[in-house]
Amino acid sequence: MIERDLRGRGIKNPKVLAAMEAVPRHLFVPEKLRHSAYDDRPLAIGAGQTISQPYIVAFMSELLALNPSDQVLEIGTGSGYQTAVLAELVRAVYSIEIVPALHDRAGKILDALGYKNVEIKLGDGFFGWDERGPFDAILLTAAAPKIPEPLWRQLRENGRLVMPLGKERRTQKLIRVRKSAGKKIMEDFSDVLFVPLRGAIEKPPR
Repeated sequence: MIERDLRGRGIKNPKVLAAMEAVPRHLFVPEKLRHSAYDDRPLAIGAGQTISQPYIVAFMSELLALNPSDQVLEIGTGSGYQTAVLAELVRAVYSIEIVPALHDRAGKILDALGYKNVEIKLGDGFFGWDERGPFDAILLTAAAPKIPEPLWRQLRENGRLVMPLGKERRTQKLIRVRKSAGKKIMEDFSDVLFVPLRGAIEKPPR
């Protein structure tokens, strides 16, 4: 996986590659799918959610341009795999999951693997985690039609936010946004296909 799907497709950051090698992906995949755990494709984890393909996990981690002292907010814990990769790279990871079953399962796996720098809560990621902010980097693992305003407020100056942007699955783009003097400096990288962000963002404006 590391050589073929990551280095072979342009992932260069040695710390990201080391993190991907360190995290046992098969433990985050349902038992019946473990034979496919290291294939470069997303896999179903229940509740209509997926664990992203290894390349996308590595690419999004690389785009965050992380430092060891960083504090990161992840929206959408899911299986906990991306959470574990981030935990290998930074000082602290705070992750929010809206589906109770996924929240509980990911928490147990991460605890069993001994990650002490991860905190997970059950809730709506749209609102972020104000009391743990501000954050040096924010990662959304579900697509949204816009950057949730609470998340933008919780991003530190010079911080980076990476997310799939787009309402429809056919029009999603992976973007990175840097906060510079409070303004959004946006970069567009590639077409992607993610499950939609759930919760408050789904409600139509009044």
